[in-house]
This record gives sequence, C-alpha cells and structure tokens, in this order.
Amino acid sequence: MILLSTISDFFSFSDPNVLFVLAGMVFLGISSSTIGTFAFLRKRSLTGDAIAHSVLPGICLAFLLFDTRNLWVLLGGAFVTGWLSIFLVDIVTRKSRIKTDAAIGIALSVFFGAGIVLLTYIQQTGNAGQSGLNNFLLGKAAAMSPDDIITMMVVSGIIVLVVVLFFKEFTLLAFDPEYARASGMPIRFLETLLTTLTVMAVAVGIQAVGVVLMAAMLITPPAAARFWTNNLKKMVLLSVAFGILGGFMGAFISYTDNRMPTGPWVVTMTSLLVLFSLIAAPGKGLAASWLLRRRYGEKVGRENTLKVLYHLKEQHPERQTFTMEAMLQRRSMDPVKLARALRSLIKKGMVVRQDNGYQLNTSGEEEGKRIVRIHRLWEMYLTEKMNIAADHVHDDAEAIEHIITPEMEEKLARLLDFPDKDPHNKTIPW
Repeated sequence: MILLSTISDFFSFSDPNVLFVLAGMVFLGISSSTIGTFAFLRKRSLTGDAIAHSVLPGICLAFLLFDTRNLWVLLGGAFVTGWLSIFLVDIVTRKSRIKTDAAIGIALSVFFGAGIVLLTYIQQTGNAGQSGLNNFLLGKAAAMSPDDIITMMVVSGIIVLVVVLFFKEFTLLAFDPEYARASGMPIRFLETLLTTLTVMAVAVGIQAVGVVLMAAMLITPPAAARFWTNNLKKMVLLSVAFGILGGFMGAFISYTDNRMPTGPWVVTMTSLLVLFSLIAAPGKGLAASWLLRRRYGEKVGRENTLKVLYHLKEQHPERQTFTMEAMLQRRSMDPVKLARALRSLIKKGMVVRQDNGYQLNTSGEEEGKRIVRIHRLWEMYLTEKMNIAADHVHDDAEAIEHIITPEMEEKLARLLDFPDKDPHNKTIPW
C-alpha cells in the first residue's frame, strides 16, 4: 500500500518539484539520446566522455569572469571549453603519433583536473555566489528550476531540428564516411555540426546528472536501442524512449528517499535498461541467441538421426526397423540427445516406433535421403572443384549439410552434372 501511495503521489504531479524533474528528464532524454545515437554508431563514445569532463573548467571560468551563476553564462563557458577539448584532440591526433583514444584520455584528464582546481579555488575565495557550483559534478536534477527546464527545452529543440534537417547526411556519415567523402558531401562541416550538437547536449545535461555521469546518458540509451532494431529512425526513437524511461525510473527512486541523489540513479536505471536489452531483446539478445542455438542444435540432432536411419537402411535393405543400440554403433551420438531427437521425429510423423525399434516412414525417408544427398554432393564439390583430398572432406560436409537450401542443392547438382557416386564410391540418392 505504501508503494502504491508513493507511485500515486509521484505521478499525480501535485508536487511542482516532481513536475520539474520529470520535464528535465524528458528534455535530457531527447537531447542526449538523439545526438548520442550518432556518436554511438560512429564509435565516438569516448568523445562524449571527454566533452563531459571538459566543460567543468568552462563553467568555473565563466563564473570567475562574470561573477554570476546565470545558467546561460555558465553554459556558454561550458560550450567553449567543451569545444576546445575536441579541437585539441583533433590537433594532437593529426600532428603527432598519439592515437585518438589516448588523445581523448589526455584531454579528459587535463580539463577535468583543471576544472577541479578552479572549483576548489572558487570555494576557497568565500564568494557567496559560488554556492551550488559543485552541483555540476553530480548534477542537481531534484532541484531544477523553471529556467533550467526552459533552457533544456530550447537546446533539445535545436538539436532535434538540426538532426531532422541533416538526417540523411548524418546517416551516411555514420555508416559510410568514405562514400560520403567521395560523393562530395561537406564532411568537415557535418563533423563539426555533430560535435557542436554533442557539446550542446552535454553542456545542458550536466546540470541534471553532472559532469561525471553525462557521458553515460549519451551512450547507454543508444546502446540499449541497438539491440532492438537495425532501422536508424526506430533506433533514435527507441533511444529517446529509453533515455526518458531511465530518467523517470531514477527520479522515482530518488523521490522515495530524498537522501538518494537523482542523477546517479537515473544513470543506474538507464544502465539496467541496457542489461535488460542485452538479455531480452528479440534477435540480438542473449536469450534469443541461446534459443536460436538450441533450436539449431535440435534440428541438427533430428537430421543426424534421420541420416543414421537412412544409412542403416542402405546397409541393411532387408530390414525396416533399427534399435537405438544399432544407431549408436553406426554413429557416435549422445544417447539422451538421440532419444530426444527420436521423440521429436515421432511427433513430426517422420519416424514410427515399433516393438523391435524405430522405422522411417515415407516423409522421414525422403528427408533422410535429402540430407545424405547433400552430404555426398558437397564431398564431390570439395574434391572436384576445390581439389581437396577425399579423406579430408567428411567433416566439412557434416557441417554444411544442415544449412544448404533446396535452391543451393539444385545449383550444386547442376554444377556437378548430377553425379551417381561420391568420392568414396557411395551412391548419391536421387
């Protein structure tokens, strides 16, 4: 009941502070996740981390120069040093032998260290106006004002508008920069524009989750979205949805206990969404991959069982039924998996259980014949077309026989001119 009451209070929006926090999470999710998707696809994840750590000295310098905590002034300073860090990374990479990741690490460390020094200096001056500057380290999502929300809304709107206008160009730059360069696209301008948008997203987002955690908000939502789709438009939308959902979940946990900081919980919840996607996403998740491997293993087991029964019938044409012991003597198999495969084949109507063993019916015999035919055709192909010795082709044929389609089988037969015998002088069944 307490939990239901807390949820009701939280989503009733009766508390203006909750409304401000949720609005901030929406705009943070929109700005950081939208531009973060392109950074993620371009493998520039560390760039966002460098920018996030590089804005702190800009905030401190802006405060020292203008003696004000006006958000636009502080964000202006953050924008300048954030951009300067990326410019210096580019210069160091092009003018020296230092690799990009090392240059980013250097910029991150130097700028963040300088920011900590400046922040410590400001705190020691005793200036009453410096109160709250340290919130930029871990964020102040739970204490955002209407002016903060308006700032985030404006920046988010600019980022979304630019991404919509240049979506095709950004897409090509993310997936095939060499083709984009060859086609005459202004690569330098587009890269500069993406960097500028990234700096804007970081500068406006640090007030919610802080310098240390902002890089996570750029990367974790796109990382979660990538498991669910290959379509870029859908990925951007999913990334924004995950960013907003993580923000809401983190804000709710923080709301249940005011001693819990909102920013770290937002990042934690967003990271859990990545973990959930890693496990549960259809097609790419671990669960789906495990299920696919299991189904393929079961398919291979059934086909190998049909092949064994067909081989036994070839070897003993006077018999129709064969025991599990005979199958295991013909081919080394796990008895438990063999029994499971036989039960599955009986359910599919390909094998019939008799008192003295197991028997292929018409459909099972045709399928067994097809697998044997593919195996022997592939052995012929490897020996005749690839000049591989006949005693080295069996294992390759064992692997390929389970994945060749009927269309490939027909092309293979035509290429070999429908041979009668395989390299071991065994009949190829037609």
